Amino acid sequence: MKIGIIMGSDSDLPEMKKCCDILDKFSMEYEIVVSSAHRLPNNTAKWAENAHERGIEVIIAAAGMAAALPGVVAAHTHLPVIGVPLTSKALDGVDALYSIVQMPPGVPVATVAINGSRNAAYLAMQILGVKHVEVAEKVKTHRAQMAAEALEKNERLQKVGVDLYLKEKN
Repeated sequence: MKIGIIMGSDSDLPEMKKCCDILDKFSMEYEIVVSSAHRLPNNTAKWAENAHERGIEVIIAAAGMAAALPGVVAAHTHLPVIGVPLTSKALDGVDALYSIVQMPPGVPVATVAINGSRNAAYLAMQILGVKHVEVAEKVKTHRAQMAAEALEKNERLQKVGVDLYLKEKN
């Protein structure tokens, strides 16, 4: 099982590195490429069309501004596509968010928050977990760890109070 990550520009890489870090943490295999929907439309289409042949089961597509990439990828594959809208100078990522969530019926793209590449990684693992029990177990274990950490933080807050808690945190 493999996750495909595609972005329109290498300027998207700092945000998508966060996605890769999550996938690395859980020992998930992925393929990552730069291929623009506008500058390399044929390459992008071919990458998406052949993704399943390379063992990819879920695709994460990141784009800013007009954010056509996730939709173009979704149009060229039967695989689930998760769109990551990225911030831009002009409209702070809202343009990308709207472009990704407003897909026509029959060509859906799941969408995470602006610069939400970490959640895209988690969502991709949840999707894979439907088919792969070992991935589902990794997600469940992680969720349990997050819950335990939240309980510990609350216990500490209750014990020391707001001021000391914040002082210790900083």
